[in-house]
Amino acid sequence: MNDATAVETKQIYDKGIEEGAARLTPEKIKQVYQQMMSAEAGARLKTYVQNCVSCGLCSEACHFYLSYDRDPRFSPAGKVRQTMAELMKKKGAVSVEFMKKTSEIASTECNLCKRCAQYCPFGLDVAFVMLFVRRLCHKLGISPQYIQDTAHSHSVTGNQMWVKEDEWVDSLQWQEEEAQEEIENLRIPVEKEGAEIFYSVIGPEPKFRAQLIYQAAVIFNAAGLNWTMPATPGWDNSDMAMYTGDNEIMARIKRMHFETAMRLKVKRVVMGECGHAFRSIYDVGNRALGWRMPPVEVSHSIEFFYELLRDDKIKIAEKYKPTVTIHDPCNVVRGRGLHDMLRYVVHAICENVVEMHPNREHNYCCSAGGGVINCGPPWKMKRVNGNKVKAQQLFAAKSRGAETCVAPCHNCHGGLEDIIHHNEIGMDLKFLGDIIYEVMEKPERV
Repeated sequence: MNDATAVETKQIYDKGIEEGAARLTPEKIKQVYQQMMSAEAGARLKTYVQNCVSCGLCSEACHFYLSYDRDPRFSPAGKVRQTMAELMKKKGAVSVEFMKKTSEIASTECNLCKRCAQYCPFGLDVAFVMLFVRRLCHKLGISPQYIQDTAHSHSVTGNQMWVKEDEWVDSLQWQEEEAQEEIENLRIPVEKEGAEIFYSVIGPEPKFRAQLIYQAAVIFNAAGLNWTMPATPGWDNSDMAMYTGDNEIMARIKRMHFETAMRLKVKRVVMGECGHAFRSIYDVGNRALGWRMPPVEVSHSIEFFYELLRDDKIKIAEKYKPTVTIHDPCNVVRGRGLHDMLRYVVHAICENVVEMHPNREHNYCCSAGGGVINCGPPWKMKRVNGNKVKAQQLFAAKSRGAETCVAPCHNCHGGLEDIIHHNEIGMDLKFLGDIIYEVMEKPERV
């Protein structure tokens, strides 16, 4: 038995799943399942589950399947067969132990990356099915503890990191003062009504990566843009409730985000470098609120940086010298098609670029997205061992000279950091903003 299989077969204790399961009964499972099938399931779900012909094309698309020695349990079709297909076959008459395993599969063995959907000849969407399963688990009270706590934090405080309102404003003022040591007249405009751009970040930025706000402020200032950030809840665009299946909290925090933008009368929301946050505001949360598209124009940082460089709003003093490779975040590449813009930006700011293979919409997931990294420490090694193919991609890029991996997504950074460290790959990891700040021309201090 290899190490990866050993991690998989070892029982992992998760307080949220175990304590929730202790309160469950088969009768409760059947009741909630039937309610969901009646009120929320439709032809789309049944089509996806019932029309799989077990051709195996989706299997080769899944990093978990490839990394766990092609174990059929980890194939996308295998995950559906072990969970939703069995629930439908038995009409919800399953055991508590079955639902515990179902929760584990849906939340820790699928990143909802949708790579499998690209290779299915019928276009079956396993991510859609797994989200439905996660919602069932949420309604049964058996979601993994760490991600459930994060969703509840966002519900209570308006951000996922429990940052208090005064602490948020203090963080902006602190970053403004830091940046003024470098650029004397720099400002981070707060609550500026009618600004062109509302710059929106995720909770971990003021908590752990405040330098990203600093860097963004320098970029906005150098480009001469009319922008603002809010002082009120609604600034955090992250959304773990989307990934627990708690659609009620998801819709509420997305409404808070949209209403903040509309209150400030901004023309556009520019999202920081985060894939899942973009997915939640551009594709999922807006639809939960009844909007086919967001009520305010939304752009990911990739699009924003592309426009700044294309239109010469910022100048590059000297390109980044170390050879870089590009990681394509699932939610903005497969989910939004920004792969060419991403490459435009990287080539504009970096002197030497080597591609991972496969790349663009065919690139492998970081194994952190889809809420999987947010399931916390109990599941870390299952996630890391479940992405040996990403480690192989990084090693191959390094063998062709790559010293730095560019990944314009927070969760991708978390997942790739773990993979790089565990496999001793020895590669730096950068956001686009990190490099742009480093290589751009900045106003001289007077």
